[in-house]
Amino acid sequence: MQIRPYEESDESQVVALWQECGLTRSWNDPRKDIARKLGVQRELFLVGTFGGEVVATVMAGYDGHRGWVNYLAVGPAHRSQGRASELMHRVEQLLREAGCPKINLQVRASNTQALEFYKRTGYAQDDVVSLGKRLTPDAPAV
Repeated sequence: MQIRPYEESDESQVVALWQECGLTRSWNDPRKDIARKLGVQRELFLVGTFGGEVVATVMAGYDGHRGWVNYLAVGPAHRSQGRASELMHRVEQLLREAGCPKINLQVRASNTQALEFYKRTGYAQDDVVSLGKRLTPDAPAV
């Protein structure tokens, strides 16, 4: 797998991958998430390609206090081959180079496969409660 920064021409493949991996929700338009990310630290939005096809993604950010990881996805046909670990290693390296002391991420409690992956790669559950407030409502994704 080759890892590179996201390019605008990747959009349809990335959205299809996120849908295939169950990461999208009707109230959260993935195309708007991509557009927003391209305006902020776009170098921390990576794709993994294999045979010219986008097979994996990770989106990260650093706010000066914590790094965040979102949209880690690997297509079902490419799982159990170390691709998620490769992407996480690369994004951790980029965040470390930016001076980031700690990475946070959120995983849906029902996504036991992802929770196990993160535990195997050194992540542990923090004693915190995740809260959220939507500032900009998205129309349902089409």
